[in-house]
Amino acid sequence: MYVSRSLNDDECDARAAFGLFWPAFSMPARRADRGLKRNMATLQDDADRGLHSGAQSVAGWSEPRSTALLVLADGTVLEGFGLGATGEAPGEVCFNTAMTGYQEILTDPSYAGQIITFTFPHIGNVGVNDEDIETVNMAASSGVRGIVVHADVTSPANWRASRHLDQWLKARGIVGLSGIDTRALTALIRDKGMPNAIIAHDPDGNFDIDALKAKAAAVPSMDGLDLVPLVGTTQRYEWDETPWTLENGYGRREGEAKYHVVAIDYGVKRNILRLLAERDCKVTVMPATATAEDILALKPDGVFLANGPGDPAATGQYSVPVIRRILDEKLPTFGICLGHQMLGLAIGARTAKMHQGHHGANHPVKDETTGKVEIVSMNHGFAVDRDSLPANAVETHVSLFDGSNCGIALTDRPAFSVQHHPEASPGPQDSHYLFDRFVALIESEKKAKRA
Repeated sequence: MYVSRSLNDDECDARAAFGLFWPAFSMPARRADRGLKRNMATLQDDADRGLHSGAQSVAGWSEPRSTALLVLADGTVLEGFGLGATGEAPGEVCFNTAMTGYQEILTDPSYAGQIITFTFPHIGNVGVNDEDIETVNMAASSGVRGIVVHADVTSPANWRASRHLDQWLKARGIVGLSGIDTRALTALIRDKGMPNAIIAHDPDGNFDIDALKAKAAAVPSMDGLDLVPLVGTTQRYEWDETPWTLENGYGRREGEAKYHVVAIDYGVKRNILRLLAERDCKVTVMPATATAEDILALKPDGVFLANGPGDPAATGQYSVPVIRRILDEKLPTFGICLGHQMLGLAIGARTAKMHQGHHGANHPVKDETTGKVEIVSMNHGFAVDRDSLPANAVETHVSLFDGSNCGIALTDRPAFSVQHHPEASPGPQDSHYLFDRFVALIESEKKAKRA
């Protein structure tokens, strides 16, 4: 049970810095820091009198009781108000800077095992619908474990909305929290890296904080975790849906396809498959555990390596040998996100966990092959070590935020990959040309074989 008690200095400092003594009126971190010493005695006295657990204040009004907590592995406790499903969920806390597309973000399988903090304060204002879903494997429901937002979720105002975000989160079992200073939490992640945590929601505000701290400290590191089995398909299937248009919604590829692409599913997003189908590709989706023989037996014109969650080195234990065989067969190969990392591992490069990762819809990336700068969507916590690339790999894309590798192409095989998400959903469409590049590569190889 949650018991109102006096706070020690570290807890007071953490709560004041996050504006958590007054959840309904969270103060900016800089104001909290300025006034921390001056107000510490008053805040401590208030805590002693139980003013932060729904008790009556001296001014005659009652502060709403906190109904949700985010407990970090270092013992920091952030108090707010519950959203979505009740209960507890463990995960790695990251932040996403996108201002739109929260439904696509929350259904991106690459977020498996993570708690998303949205830096944009007003999340949920356009509701949710039945179309903007990126998860293909509905049995996985959603990769994301939890959601942290600043402002209370309002009633939706959008012609496409069919449901309130809170109801949708409940239906998908996603635990949420609102009412904290997400800027301060983002600054913490920026400075200290992505912490493990427990997010908890109880409508009555009853929490065993010591137990939650212990659980948060026990959350395993993302290093070494193969999360692909949580989100990927276990069975082969065909895909023919094409992208959404205002007039017609989603379409269907019709007739006999010009190309046959096998997609290895590490947690693929729907819009990737749609863009392949739109380019006259018959798309056969295979489980991540499919063997090279399984894939080659389908006689594909090309192979796509999908996005997905977790540590690429862990997934690579069974995926890298398959990819190497595909490369030996000189099949045109295109990878995105985790698929990019898989290709890197297959050619002998290394991957490493990033400090804060890249999560957002406004990341600048330079295409070294054209000299153009693109604004792209990103969602990854691991990256290919550019210094470990072998001689037969050319770096094609670079992040203009931190210089990290965002793309490679092989000089001796028809294969390339990118770290970012050219399919967007959400985000800009600057990199849609990469799907055209893949199809052109397939066509080129087919012509070479016919010659």
